[in-house]
Amino acid sequence: MPLEHESVLHFIDGRFVEPSAGNFLDNVDPATGQVYGRVAAGNAKDVDLALQSASKAFPGWAVLSQEERSRILLKIADLIERDLEQFARAECVDTGKPLTVARTVDIPRAIKNFRFFANLALHSSNDMHSGEGSFNYTLRKPHGVVGLISPWNLPLYLLSWKIAPALATGNTAIAKPSELTPMTANLLAGLLNEAGLPPGVLNIVHGLGPDVGHAITGHPDIKAISFTGGTATGRAIAERAAPQFKRLSLELGGKNPTIVFADADFEEAVDGCVRAAFSNQGEICLCGSRIYVEESKYDEFLKALVERVKQLKIGDPLEESTDQGALISQAHRDKVLSYINSAKEEGGTVHVGGEIPDPVSDRCRDGYFLNPAVISGLDSSCTINQEEVFGPVATVMPFSSVDDVIQQANGTPYGLAASIWTSDLRRAHHVAANIDCGIIWINCWMVRDLRTPFGGMKQSGVGREGGVDALRFFTEAKNVCVKF
Repeated sequence: MPLEHESVLHFIDGRFVEPSAGNFLDNVDPATGQVYGRVAAGNAKDVDLALQSASKAFPGWAVLSQEERSRILLKIADLIERDLEQFARAECVDTGKPLTVARTVDIPRAIKNFRFFANLALHSSNDMHSGEGSFNYTLRKPHGVVGLISPWNLPLYLLSWKIAPALATGNTAIAKPSELTPMTANLLAGLLNEAGLPPGVLNIVHGLGPDVGHAITGHPDIKAISFTGGTATGRAIAERAAPQFKRLSLELGGKNPTIVFADADFEEAVDGCVRAAFSNQGEICLCGSRIYVEESKYDEFLKALVERVKQLKIGDPLEESTDQGALISQAHRDKVLSYINSAKEEGGTVHVGGEIPDPVSDRCRDGYFLNPAVISGLDSSCTINQEEVFGPVATVMPFSSVDDVIQQANGTPYGLAASIWTSDLRRAHHVAANIDCGIIWINCWMVRDLRTPFGGMKQSGVGREGGVDALRFFTEAKNVCVKF
């Protein structure tokens, strides 16, 4: 499927269909700033058509054997793997991220999501309890039609993280990818019939959040919503869905601390901080953008970090040697720059980066690139340390004690993830237990076991995804009591 001048249509009832109002949005390559295709601009009518299709497909899909549903999900994984390079190039052009990242991380993880949940559903079990002359067992049934809304930064990876458990448990679904990154969802749709997925089981409706997302989250016949994205949007979804008592999973923003103690392996900690802060141009909700370093190592660490960041190559995402690609849009780059300017106004020192680079190539002359920045001289209360920037910017701050760094780490409205670097595991466990985050890494970052719960605290969201938690989210539980 060619990437240039591609028209991305809805996928409803097993067919690609035009948007009901005939409207399209431009699809822009962030690395070049040029329009390379168009994407359907859906509306409530398109969502209604998808809902009719999903509702019609639900009874048959729900009673299909778990083995057969799993077989189809495994086939989808195989087909993505077969077309991995095509998916990787589509994601590279859609997001501006380096092709090597899409090829080696994002698409393989999407494949793994389908395989993991296809197999997990085969081996899941229900609870049973006995006593007082009776036994009780838990019966789990799919909700029906569910809504799945995913963001632009990891488009197929996060969409598959929702699709796989939803379908594995017998639900049918309406998925809304980000309008900024529709191509991998479009390629996925093109494989579904080949994989043997019955028409209507998975429908994909493209468009803007206020049009398509609003219609999905507010529709009374869509029983559960899984959303990954910004906190402000998550709050609006919760307000809209709460009066209907919909099941909600909201994986929202983060302002994640990385804590480096003086006894940490120095080189490993520096490398880990660079990865955590700047992977995917900092456009990952799990990025560790607040770096706290114990005072005795602070100056040495800051110097080493700056030198490592200087070595990152900003370049054409299609080049194999590129470390940092383009940000998703000009508007987003402007937002990141505004945070850097506000950091300067509040007394911060920018040691490296923070400016628009010279063109990385003739092809990318108009792309949305930004040199990764390291900033010091700020306290935890400043704007850039309180709000999610979602870009290649890290702030570095000293701390004096365990209690001091715990207080600073917890001093934001967010609570998604944290990283702790130390050789003292007793201290590491103490800090992990006292930081208000749903995900804690010790001497590593972004190491994922799909069996474990995934999600944040405070304004980083509600609900847990991953493993059995995901299967349980997509099912209704009822208790059955049998007297002896």
